[in-house]
Amino acid sequence: MHTSTIPSGSSFLQVGFAGGNGSGLGRRFPPQRRKLLLPRASSSSDPLLVQAARGNPVIRPPAWMMRQAGRYMAVYRKLAEKHPSFRERSETVDLIVEISLQPWRAFRPDGVIIFSDILTPLPAFGIPFEIEEVKGPIIQAPIRSEEGLKALHAIDLEKLSFVGDSLKILRQEVGDKAAVLGFVGAPWTIATYIVEGGTTRTYTTIKHMCHTAPHVLRALLSHLTRAISEYIIFQVNSGAQCIQIFDSWGGQLPPNVWEQWSKPYIEEIVNAVRKKCPEIPLVLYINGNGGLLERMIGTGVDVIGLDWTVDMADGRRRLGSEISVQGNVDPAYLFSPLPVLTDEIHRVVRCAGRRGHILNLGHGVLVKTPEEAVAHFFDVVRGLRYDSLFEESLTEELQPVV
Repeated sequence: MHTSTIPSGSSFLQVGFAGGNGSGLGRRFPPQRRKLLLPRASSSSDPLLVQAARGNPVIRPPAWMMRQAGRYMAVYRKLAEKHPSFRERSETVDLIVEISLQPWRAFRPDGVIIFSDILTPLPAFGIPFEIEEVKGPIIQAPIRSEEGLKALHAIDLEKLSFVGDSLKILRQEVGDKAAVLGFVGAPWTIATYIVEGGTTRTYTTIKHMCHTAPHVLRALLSHLTRAISEYIIFQVNSGAQCIQIFDSWGGQLPPNVWEQWSKPYIEEIVNAVRKKCPEIPLVLYINGNGGLLERMIGTGVDVIGLDWTVDMADGRRRLGSEISVQGNVDPAYLFSPLPVLTDEIHRVVRCAGRRGHILNLGHGVLVKTPEEAVAHFFDVVRGLRYDSLFEESLTEELQPVV
């Protein structure tokens, strides 16, 4: 899948446990308050996920999972024993393709995301990094001054040819049966690693820079914005049909600070990509985004991913129906009895409504998740039909109160 297999707390977010409560089952939006989702131009041959991302009518929600390739799969663990270096696994075409296709062969999700990492493009614009088994990513020369900025240069996409070649092969392998997804990290999130020198729990150094060296931080974020924009366009030209932007650590900022130090750069990326690839859906995911939902709309993305701490009905109500949503089953439900998982999938889908929803987890698949549960997740969603699901919801609502 798309997340790295380096220790939790590194390039991708840590996952806690939050139980669902089943509230909101069968909830419907009052017609007078609900705006219509305006569909974008689409072809009937586009994959289900792409059509849902654009807000077009579909018969059921498409589904994929963040971290759907990785350590929970026995076949991946076996491959990782032969190739213990994460950098090798994520920067070698044959291995990228094989790992990306492992969950596709096993579960047939509606989205096949390239196996990579948000830090993968760093060396292509002047920032080498290493990955240690325990500590995760290490950047030996953090950028915290004007002098440090001198190491940066324009992104050299030839150094990322393994990404482009892998996406081309994935498109050939998957055909029209699923969407091939690419992804990037948002400038703020990438900057946290570059400034802090690796993973952090406090983000004190980069937050300090907001006040003590704002010109340096702005220059870094602007450079990252240009590089990431080019990297997205490169992925699209190589075969990606949808791009997810991970502002993994954006949720660590107060909302007004996120508005200043993250949102403008994401918006700039969206505008740049729209000029070159106007029909490619863009998804924005922020861990801990409950306080940011309304602000995220202004970035211009097509889809907003909800983490599992936001009630889907509440998130849909706050975002409105003019933007698509993704999510947001708690990953811990995959450890529950399968009937409980089924009920939660139904609840989330009902709360999201019958248009503009991509079913996903609210975060990545957890280590030791039973493969049986992942298979069940995708079996359930393949069997869903909006017509019957929402007919059942209406019937439940019309039951007399005793």
